[in-house]
Amino acid sequence: MAVTTRRPGRVAKLPPRERILDAAEELFQREGIRRVGVQAIAERAETTKMAIYRHFETKDALVAEWLRIVAADYQAAFDRVEAEHPGRPREQILGLARFIADGLPTLSYRGCPFINSLAELPDRSDPARQVIEQHKARQTRRLVGMCAEAGLPDPEQAAAEITFVLEGAQVSTQNGSIDQTGERLMKIVEGIVDRHGARSDAGRASTG
Repeated sequence: MAVTTRRPGRVAKLPPRERILDAAEELFQREGIRRVGVQAIAERAETTKMAIYRHFETKDALVAEWLRIVAADYQAAFDRVEAEHPGRPREQILGLARFIADGLPTLSYRGCPFINSLAELPDRSDPARQVIEQHKARQTRRLVGMCAEAGLPDPEQAAAEITFVLEGAQVSTQNGSIDQTGERLMKIVEGIVDRHGARSDAGRASTG
């Protein structure tokens, strides 16, 4: 995810709704969803509980909206690699891997917001959990599409292997069990793509 300017200078300039989301993100990431109350968010956002409930009917609605914003950042990464590498699906796949690899240092002390949140949202009917599940399903569909475009004979299997690696790298970085996770991640994803027999982007261009 892109790094943005954080507290304290940015907060006073934000509209109330964005200030609440900014405070919620910081507290949810640092302390977890269940441990953070609405009063703590109000204090961090320099507002009141009443103001929060004017913008978000419940705390659960606030959690779901925060996760929608996080999911949109990840979906934007797909849009960027497609725009940067038009007609070059292999490079798009590696671009996604690079996006995750570059974000691993941040995960080392904050953790993946989706993984952290799922642990606190066991009810699959919870709106916030549904945001995560819908995001993951959409992400998988887009990755399968890239693998198909790259000429992989079994794009679903390749996408599954890549997903296991991307998510496993995030967990391993968070728990500190593996070093050089970014470099290892890139090598493994490249190996998966090549082992599944992706046509080179140059070859696609010459035969298309």
